[in-house]
Amino acid sequence: MTAISDPTIPIPAAKIPVAMTIAGSDSGGGAGIQADLRTFAFHQVHGTSALTCITAQNTQGVTRVDALPPESVAAQITAVVSDIGVQAVKTGMLLNQEIIAAVVQQAIALSLPNLVVDPVMVSRTGAQLLADEAIATLCTDLIPLATLITPNRYEAQILSGMEIHTLNDLEQAAQQMFKTLGAQAVLVKGGGMAGDLRGVDVFWDGDRLETLRTETVNTTDTHGTGCTLSAAIAANLALDYDLFTAVQQAKTYVTSALHHALRLGKGQGPVGHFFPLLNKPR
Repeated sequence: MTAISDPTIPIPAAKIPVAMTIAGSDSGGGAGIQADLRTFAFHQVHGTSALTCITAQNTQGVTRVDALPPESVAAQITAVVSDIGVQAVKTGMLLNQEIIAAVVQQAIALSLPNLVVDPVMVSRTGAQLLADEAIATLCTDLIPLATLITPNRYEAQILSGMEIHTLNDLEQAAQQMFKTLGAQAVLVKGGGMAGDLRGVDVFWDGDRLETLRTETVNTTDTHGTGCTLSAAIAANLALDYDLFTAVQQAKTYVTSALHHALRLGKGQGPVGHFFPLLNKPR
């Protein structure tokens, strides 16, 4: 006799991986929370968020930044983790010392897993984005909790105390940060490097030193690449890939998104996070 299922009993869906971004809002949609959530969606990971600040910005720059109260940031994290749960977390723009301290407290209290810290201390052009005391708290309290940190060239110079001009400098800086800061692994991004080193990244986890190269994409529309890379790494960790594989796949994704960068606005446009859909009929 064939069993007939009871239609009143819901059939459980396959467990959906969940990632969280703790970062600022980019009103122009190219970076921050907006870029992170699109990146999570591309990887078929459910995206959740804790907003740290609201920016008024477009392709030409930022005109205003308003911080959220640290208590609000902490409450957002608690609300998500206590109900939905997360398999990976990335941090982006944390803006000030008080918000960083709140994130640290939540990371410890809630045992946030697979924590990818994009320092967002210095822009790719070298402009400092965090006050010195906030950078100190980031280094002493948040980075030691990280599965991976993803500093750009200028951030790596501050965090390692080294000048970075060559591939050997990138490698030495990665090893120095690993040794002194306490993160489980380091990925130094070479987007701010010149010549053949532009876009060359270096990975170090204490055992494995890897140089990651992809083709150079000739576009000025690169807004949000750093946010997108760290979000893609977090998404792949939520999908249960090992760390180095997550980094490799994230770099491949960013390269493809750069190939499909969006020519929007009068300044630097964003990468094409949803590039498989761009050529589909509407």
